[in-house]
Amino acid sequence: MKINEIQCKSILTKSALPEADYVINPYTGCGHCCRYCYASFMRRFTGHGGERWGTFVDVKVNAPDILARQLRSPRKGTVLFGSVTDCYMPIERKYGLTRKCLEIIAAKQGNLCVSVLTKSALVIRDIDLLRQVNAEVGLTITTHDPKVARAFEPGASSPQERVRAMAALHDAGVKTYAFIGPILPGLTRFDSIIPLIKDSADSVMAEVFNFRGCATNCEKLVAERFPKLVAEWARARSAPDAYAAETQAALEANCNKAGLPITGFYMH
Repeated sequence: MKINEIQCKSILTKSALPEADYVINPYTGCGHCCRYCYASFMRRFTGHGGERWGTFVDVKVNAPDILARQLRSPRKGTVLFGSVTDCYMPIERKYGLTRKCLEIIAAKQGNLCVSVLTKSALVIRDIDLLRQVNAEVGLTITTHDPKVARAFEPGASSPQERVRAMAALHDAGVKTYAFIGPILPGLTRFDSIIPLIKDSADSVMAEVFNFRGCATNCEKLVAERFPKLVAEWARARSAPDAYAAETQAALEANCNKAGLPITGFYMH
């Protein structure tokens, strides 16, 4: 992993996402190396056009100072930590930029609502601050199977670690949700995931696989590691609307059985 320490000019940026008014990304790149990552488009905007996504991280070492300066003017709304990176990737243990940014927001006594989405159990390190800022934390869980997770998300915490992290957050009074996405055809099993999270997630969001994104990488991986599912992936690609409707129905059935509300289902 190539690590670059850089200076940023801004860290709190306006968001085009419907769920957030602002985003904070203390890092560019991500050490989780997810094969399906939509954020790989960031390479061409950050001087990493010729590098493989997951092999570099730019560390915005001055991010806390810049955030403190930006928050001299009052801001209201919701800020999402990690729209094009994972703020709790392994390198956060060394640099602690996410925690430092949370400390600055906490000092503002609730002017901003905080939302976090991560695949890392490291998030429980910051339970104290997450409680202070009344945060909502989502744990991405694409699969219950560690073997599948290692294939698609080699640098992320295991599914079991994420489930335990969600339970710890929930027990501490932090609002939680499970983000099941992208839904990997034939590999994302709602009937296995929902029972694991039904007592610790307050709600569920989900997203179907985007075949206009990094599909080639994932389809090659499926052909190599899960060849029996090649036809399933081809079916999902050829009839995306039908596949999405079928998937949504299956999710709703499992969530209704567990008494879990679905707060978002995203299709492409």
